[in-house]
Amino acid sequence: MDLFESNEPRSYFKSERNSEVSARRLPWARFSSWLECVCVVTFDLELGQAIELVYPHEVKLTEKEKTSICYLSFPDSYSGCLGDTQFSFRVRQSVGRKTLWFHEENAYNREAPVVLKRDTAHYYGYVYFRQVKDVSVKRGYFQKSLVLISRLPYVNLFQSLLQLIAPEYFEKLEPCLEAVCNEIDQWPAPIPGQTLNLPVMGVVIQMRIPSKNDKPGASPLKQSCQENLLPAPMILPTVHELDLFKCFQPILIHIQMLWELMLLGEPIVVMAPSPTVSSETILALTSSISPLKYCCDYRPYFTIHDSEFKEYTTRTQAPPNVVLGVTNPFFIKTFQYWPHIIRIGDLKMSGDLPKQVKVKKLTKLKTLDTKPGVYTAYKTFLHKDKTLSKRLLKGIQRKRPSEVQSAILRRHLLELTQSFIIPLERYLVSLMPLQRAVIPWKNPPQIRPFSQDEFMRTLEHSGPQLTSVLKGDWIGLYSRFFRSPNFDGWYRQRHKEMTQKLECLHLEIICEADLLAWIKDKSEVEIVDLVLKLREKLVKAHHQQLPVREEVLQKLELYIETIISSLPEDLQVVLHRH
Repeated sequence: MDLFESNEPRSYFKSERNSEVSARRLPWARFSSWLECVCVVTFDLELGQAIELVYPHEVKLTEKEKTSICYLSFPDSYSGCLGDTQFSFRVRQSVGRKTLWFHEENAYNREAPVVLKRDTAHYYGYVYFRQVKDVSVKRGYFQKSLVLISRLPYVNLFQSLLQLIAPEYFEKLEPCLEAVCNEIDQWPAPIPGQTLNLPVMGVVIQMRIPSKNDKPGASPLKQSCQENLLPAPMILPTVHELDLFKCFQPILIHIQMLWELMLLGEPIVVMAPSPTVSSETILALTSSISPLKYCCDYRPYFTIHDSEFKEYTTRTQAPPNVVLGVTNPFFIKTFQYWPHIIRIGDLKMSGDLPKQVKVKKLTKLKTLDTKPGVYTAYKTFLHKDKTLSKRLLKGIQRKRPSEVQSAILRRHLLELTQSFIIPLERYLVSLMPLQRAVIPWKNPPQIRPFSQDEFMRTLEHSGPQLTSVLKGDWIGLYSRFFRSPNFDGWYRQRHKEMTQKLECLHLEIICEADLLAWIKDKSEVEIVDLVLKLREKLVKAHHQQLPVREEVLQKLELYIETIISSLPEDLQVVLHRH
């Protein structure tokens, strides 16, 4: 229905509220705000890995998605995972597939940090795999995975949820899964900035979803004093952050080089002894440049059965901007021409300290039993900061808790990223038109284009040296960054936000203007043109979900109605009809 059909004053923001209310009435609406579906993958003697169950039953995965989920939900035979294993993967969503869609998606993405926005092109898979001896099975082993499929990168929340439900599911099977999914369907929607209590299987998970307005590096969630919940809640300090110190233990002394490689979106393969180490290392790497979003593709666990295997391993072109986590040693031959390969073995200690892998030449990466190491010819732009390594190694000797070590490491990486990004943000602000240049009777002025040369000239007086003690070729690092997908993604997002800010400012200035005085000496054609343009502004504000105050939109609606009522009746009828 056209927004302007009715003769009565129209509301451009009621429809959004109505869609949210109707969404809550849809089957599995609340469930789909957290999860796409739950899959059970088993080993069939005739078929191999096969999906045994998808719940809710209404979810229809494509055959390509089912195949990908099947192969990514089991460790490969080289990992030798006995007992219970947890890991994660990321897979492309099939184009054009219908989904149980989350109707409050725009509201969530508006308030979530860029690194936690809902992924519209990929699924995250969170796996709990069990392999135990079982004489009643022909192969002699019980092998099954419970997999949570979601568009949200909440690795900590969903892996914690699996620890609660998977052991119970393996004992009680589908009725247990159905009960859990019904409980999740009662959860409140994920709202950035709010602390939520999520009941499941007699436990209450208490967690807070970060907001884009949070100060970077703010302290994690502490137990809410206002709630006297019984039983006492299980507190999750973070929904998405991993223990960086644990993930990076064998490669700590190379952390600054790895930060540069991730910042520049370089192709990297991580070869690990298990899917757990593989997926945790990849996720830790992508989070190392936070709050900057890693905009390249990444696969925490990748196998030869992956639908993108040929695409990513072709030798007819340069390796793509992707970070892959693998466990199959045959990948060593496949990826030997890639520029950066991290080979991680089982964690070994050198006294109290985890043994650090060395940087090695790529020419040495040829045999299946290649030793652990960082195989690259990359030379860092910035000089090495030895104080971090010394501080962390001292912490190991003093038996400092892993979460404290992780906080030190995260703070260091955050400050490094901020030192790099602040000059870019400062320059971007200078491209915005002055507020006095925004007038109600004309379209808002354009944001000036980004000039790399102009930006480079600002570095002498307002570069990273203001906030970082690190020396080196910062200009060279920026030049390389400008050619990376991470710059493109950052600039597009920031330009969109600035354009929206300009639109909101224009709407507010229109509302403060005396429109009725302006139309007094104007022709009917000019007045009709003004009405149509104001309507276009309102529709744009609604469809693009502009962060404009509701009272501004209400005031503008009132202005439109008042202006229309000043016109002859025949024109009023026409304008109300169209």
